[in-house]
Amino acid sequence: MKNNLVWAIVLLWFLGACGDHKSEVVVEEPQVEVALSDVPVFNVDSAYQYIQDQVDFGPRVPNTESHKATAAWLQDKFKSFGLGVEVQEFEAEAYDGKKLELMNIIASFNPSAKKRVILAAHWDTRRIADKDTERINEPIDGANDGASGVGVLLEIARSISNAELKPDIGIDFILFDGEDDGKPESAKGGTDDAKWWCLGSQYWSRNPHERGYAAYYGILVDMVGAKGARFYKEGVSQQYAKGIVTKVWNFAHSIGHSDFFQMRDSHAITDDHIPVNEIARIPMIDIIDYSPDFGFGRYHHKHSDNMEVIDKRTLKAVGETVLFTIYQE
Repeated sequence: MKNNLVWAIVLLWFLGACGDHKSEVVVEEPQVEVALSDVPVFNVDSAYQYIQDQVDFGPRVPNTESHKATAAWLQDKFKSFGLGVEVQEFEAEAYDGKKLELMNIIASFNPSAKKRVILAAHWDTRRIADKDTERINEPIDGANDGASGVGVLLEIARSISNAELKPDIGIDFILFDGEDDGKPESAKGGTDDAKWWCLGSQYWSRNPHERGYAAYYGILVDMVGAKGARFYKEGVSQQYAKGIVTKVWNFAHSIGHSDFFQMRDSHAITDDHIPVNEIARIPMIDIIDYSPDFGFGRYHHKHSDNMEVIDKRTLKAVGETVLFTIYQE
């Protein structure tokens, strides 16, 4: 992509939670290479249905029949879009010593292209509702935490496969497994807490599906479907891929999604992009619903993370932004 940018400096002041927290923000107006009218439509109804389909399988907890059935369905969906599909099967140990049978699902568009971009999400769900006050030891639906990111990527894959104008680059859709099996709230503490999360991306980053694999950059989407979601510039993304964050957020603003993509930095979040950045050395950003003032949404790791929390407006904002970004390459 040609990186010709017309710089427009706008000074915006944001009040923090305490009322005395202000920051100066630079908003860049990007010069796009492909007009929005030439980018395929992101069908939000389709994305929503893909989320519903996943939830209908039941919680996608590793070592369960729901997990296996969902994996087969995901592979079939990508294949129906004409993408090549590869599955990484591996075993990992959970925080409590349980052996988890895991599967990373990789679907590739335009596999011969040398310039590649990763679009990623996690497809597993948490086996406990440790932030809830009832049925704490039962798994959650994970409509937003898991299924929403997958639903957005499936719709992007479908829209690209059906489009007359297709991107010249290669796109690898990677669905990581074992992201959400970290220590429960009651057991947190210790320097090793982070290693129990993001098992699938840890494995892939050490064992990429293709020898010598390289990508220009990656975009991770996690918890991208909830009502009232707001996406801030996450700390690890800013550390390793600040230019990509800037580009994506500016594209979001340019196509009308400024309410969702906030021009403000947020805290570092433990998520699948960390191993990709630190082990695979591929710059990857995280689009995630996390507020620097209030943290995760009220549904996080609770049974209320069901279809009632999903909002098509949020799905549209994220899906259109990521799809538009890909077409600028």
